[in-house]
Amino acid sequence: MPRSNDPLSGPSMFDLRGKQSVRATFKLSQKAIDSIGLVAVHMGIKQKSLFDHIIEDYSALDELARTIRVRQFKKIPRKQKTFVLSRKTIEALTTISETYNMPRDALVEYSIKKLESVIQSEKLRHEERKKLAMKVAAKFEETRAMYREAVKTLGGDDPFCRRLEKAMIAMNKTQEDVDDFLEKSKVLEDF
Repeated sequence: MPRSNDPLSGPSMFDLRGKQSVRATFKLSQKAIDSIGLVAVHMGIKQKSLFDHIIEDYSALDELARTIRVRQFKKIPRKQKTFVLSRKTIEALTTISETYNMPRDALVEYSIKKLESVIQSEKLRHEERKKLAMKVAAKFEETRAMYREAVKTLGGDDPFCRRLEKAMIAMNKTQEDVDDFLEKSKVLEDF
């Protein structure tokens, strides 16, 4: 075991190899493909990291494999989709797949189903965000009206108005960011 003050200590070659990215193609339902994309984009998580999180755990994957009904899985209309995964995730999929004589596609499909509760939770939060965004927009409009009044009263070159103008620019940027986020989150509404 290397000493902690050893400058050469660190991850082993096996650890580093497990972090390598590889491409893998799976046949999945459109809902599974949409789920992984939605969670990755909406939550700002790379798809590879998401796959690592939901698949890499051998014991959870093993437990999931015991519940999968392959006949039922084969009835699901599926299409091919290529993803980038870590080598460690691919190895976990392959090991469990071989152990249970089950297609890797089924393991991936049912692993992704675990994301549905996250998506439903985010869907509820999205509705709350929309309500709060309306309140924020109303407050921003009040501030804009105050700024217009200040310019009318003091003139646009007044130091007070110039400082308020900076705040208005920041508020506009914030409003645009919130609107963009809510627009991207609209995909949750139809899920």
